[in-house]
Amino acid sequence: MEVPAGLTSGKEPAAAALPSVSLPIPVQITVVDALNLRALKSNVLFTLVRVEYNGAVLGDSPKTHVLPDGSAEYDFSTSFECSPDGPNSLDVLVQKPLLLTVLNVVPKEKKKPEKITPLGQAVVDLLPLLQGVRSLKVFAPLYAVPASPSEMLHPEATSGLEVMVSTKELLLSATQFSSGNLLSITLEAAYSVPEAFTTDAQQNYMACLQIPAAGEKELPLLFKNGILKAGGDKEPLPRPKIWPLGPILAPGALNIPDSFIVGGRYEDEDGELTKREDREFRMQAESTKRIVWDTERRCFLDAAAVAVLQKRIAECRYWPVELCRMSMASAGKGKTNKIDKGDEDKQIAFHGVAYVNMAHLLCPGVKQIRGAFRVFNYEESEVFEKTKIQHSIFQDLRSQLSLVKEGLGNSPVSKAAPNKAQKEEKECSVMQYSEAGTFLVMEIKLDRPLVPKRLREELIRRVKELIPPRPALQPRTEGARKVVEDYHKRVTSVAVNILREYHKLFGKQQAMDHETLEEQKRQLNYELNTSGKYFAFKEQLKYSVVKIVREKYLKTTAFETKEQLQAFLSELYVYLVDHMHIALNKFLSGEDVSPAPPSCATMEQLWLFAREAEANKDLKLASLFYKQRIARDQRSIQSWVDYGAFCLLYEDATKAQECFQQAVSLDPQNIQSLLLCGIAAVKLQHYKEAEIFFEDACCLEPSSIIAWTLSAPHPAPEPQPPPCTIFMKTVPFLMKFNAIRFVHKALAHELLLSLQGGPTCAYYLALAWTYMLQEDFPRCEECLCEAIRIDPVNPNVWAQKGHLCYLQKDLVNAKDCYERVISFVEDAVDLHFVYLRLGSIYLEEKEYGRAKQIYLLACDNSASCLTWLGVGIACYRLEEMLEAEDALSEANALNNTNAEVWGYLALICLQGGRQLEAEQCYKYTVKLGLQNEALLREIRAAQHHFGFGDPSL
Repeated sequence: MEVPAGLTSGKEPAAAALPSVSLPIPVQITVVDALNLRALKSNVLFTLVRVEYNGAVLGDSPKTHVLPDGSAEYDFSTSFECSPDGPNSLDVLVQKPLLLTVLNVVPKEKKKPEKITPLGQAVVDLLPLLQGVRSLKVFAPLYAVPASPSEMLHPEATSGLEVMVSTKELLLSATQFSSGNLLSITLEAAYSVPEAFTTDAQQNYMACLQIPAAGEKELPLLFKNGILKAGGDKEPLPRPKIWPLGPILAPGALNIPDSFIVGGRYEDEDGELTKREDREFRMQAESTKRIVWDTERRCFLDAAAVAVLQKRIAECRYWPVELCRMSMASAGKGKTNKIDKGDEDKQIAFHGVAYVNMAHLLCPGVKQIRGAFRVFNYEESEVFEKTKIQHSIFQDLRSQLSLVKEGLGNSPVSKAAPNKAQKEEKECSVMQYSEAGTFLVMEIKLDRPLVPKRLREELIRRVKELIPPRPALQPRTEGARKVVEDYHKRVTSVAVNILREYHKLFGKQQAMDHETLEEQKRQLNYELNTSGKYFAFKEQLKYSVVKIVREKYLKTTAFETKEQLQAFLSELYVYLVDHMHIALNKFLSGEDVSPAPPSCATMEQLWLFAREAEANKDLKLASLFYKQRIARDQRSIQSWVDYGAFCLLYEDATKAQECFQQAVSLDPQNIQSLLLCGIAAVKLQHYKEAEIFFEDACCLEPSSIIAWTLSAPHPAPEPQPPPCTIFMKTVPFLMKFNAIRFVHKALAHELLLSLQGGPTCAYYLALAWTYMLQEDFPRCEECLCEAIRIDPVNPNVWAQKGHLCYLQKDLVNAKDCYERVISFVEDAVDLHFVYLRLGSIYLEEKEYGRAKQIYLLACDNSASCLTWLGVGIACYRLEEMLEAEDALSEANALNNTNAEVWGYLALICLQGGRQLEAEQCYKYTVKLGLQNEALLREIRAAQHHFGFGDPSL
């Protein structure tokens, strides 16, 4: 029987890292039957099926008659052995399918011999045999063989073969399979290829990369037979991936079942050319000349190979993918091409390399990398520097290929000296890829991630273990507010009792005329007094009034004079009557009265007050403001984390951790709170807890650069143009929450990445900030000098320089720096503190007009008690008393516990002859503990001059 030639594909080098099997294991193949063969050819009568694997024919079935319904029963069995030393090792099984060819048999007639022609082909994937399956039954689609290369067939198969494949024992144990990993690499296409590439049939476009194995030697994956396509329509999406079989009779059978290239947005890829400005170039390149493979190659890596793979990626993140053009051998008949040893070291024409960054596969839960990677001209020194690989992969594969590479090996026919055209082609190929902007699009995919990602449920559970659920905080009413509410209740209760007495006397029908009402009122008063009920009602109100005096007016001691007592009683009477009306209106109308006006200071202003107190090193006051924010709203996450950041810097990490954990308990999915819990845990040396918090943050927000940077113990990102490194993106977050230790770590990594270009201005500015907080002023000054040298027009640098001079009491240079800052068009980040400190310098130098102007700018920018105090002081010194009092009143409304505000109000009242107010203001000045001795002396001198204002005189 004559067998058609060209049905098999050539052998290729092994390319995986599988555990070997100790003894050969037979793989039994049974072709049961075929269905709908007449869809391939209507007049088919007899067929047989040929089974091939890895380029070898395993056998042909007997000739079988095709039934009228188009089916044919073969029941043909054959087998091959899977062994580590034979041609069909586990390495081959994982990436090569079984090839089945249905042949049409035309019986011989008279003088015509029997004729056999290919009808269709199908493939069967043997990968399930490595996944814990000992037998599989599949229906393999049968694709038609075109009568001629130009014939276009329907891409979908309507015929098929029923095939059974089995082994007597497992090729891989459950342990071997679970500890290993399946690696799939799909080379899609090369775009924007050099103009010198032509559709010459003698050219073969190839690519290759190496996969680390458990041993010393790395294993190559070769992609051959790239198809050079001219410009036109883009490649369709989705489109099927194809088997690495090379040309076969039915091209449709090359499609891998249920495996497609789906594409995606450029911005979501993991490679290069993902920026907005690259979009137009890529879209244009995809519709011009390109080389298409669309081929997937697979490797199963055992546990040792997986460990080596992970180790190699950690040591060197870049893997080279080589690209070249090869010429088909053209030797005479019966001769074998040999590579001239003297040609081995010649320069390789059209030899390029792309560098694939594999580091992303070390991120927890990541299983895939897909993207575009630029192709550069192959330079051994550059490849070694980036990948630590010393020689080309094609050097190792040369002896295994039945091809001759341009410039690497020559056929006997071409051993003569190269002609001028060959020399010019070799010279021009040196820079072809870089000039053309060539790039490869490929996908690297694992069955399981190299670094497992904790399940979200597990992280939630572990976080809950660290922060046990706490009962909701009961809102607590402040003392003064509570006693007023009690007074309202007592008034309402007494009113109800009085109304009841009224109804007893006069019934529920109310009189309308004034005279009758007055008579009823007289009788009611008489009844209440004679019965003793009036005294009882008064006693009910007495205790609530006493509490108001103590809690609201803070009166706990006897008055020194009758005048003070009378003044206080008058004030108290007015207050009690007003609130009696409020309570009665609420009771009689049945509606709530308008709530009391809220405090003038907002949550944001309280935060600003706290920062001002920090800047003035009044940590006790700063802590008070932070606590007031929490008391205002105990469910405010930001209030808790802000106070925690303050504690992290000035108090203790344990208290900071409590604050951060309280924030997490309010919202377990708040990324900021989780990261801060991790930072506090690191400071407390609770590293396991820190890891849990960081991993939970990464799980919640996988795209968070800050979370990944903090979670990695030794992050190693690729160098990026400053200031866009992940470390400099993380530093502002760390600075915001006073994580000085982490800032130093991030800056240390940043310094390693910027060895060539040097640190940036932002680097020196952040480092100076840490030294300033640690009061290491000499180092701070060194950093700021470098920052100024790099960016002399950066307002933030000059603001920091001004703060340094201010803290060192160098007010002259501080003033110069601050004046430079406010002269810039761009505002500094901490402009508020620039205004405050510049204004204080002007007051110190008695430049009151300029001080007033600066403080007014500060009020316009972000008003606070201190900004209005500055305006008030400047106006007082300018003898603008009305404006001074207005400014100080604003300051007092924002913060009525500032002793200096009360002190200047006392001076204004003394100047205006307002004795009672002067004494009241002075009393608060002393009670709040004024620390400004000069101001205190000035007040006492004014009291002595005017003869009033001090109750003790």
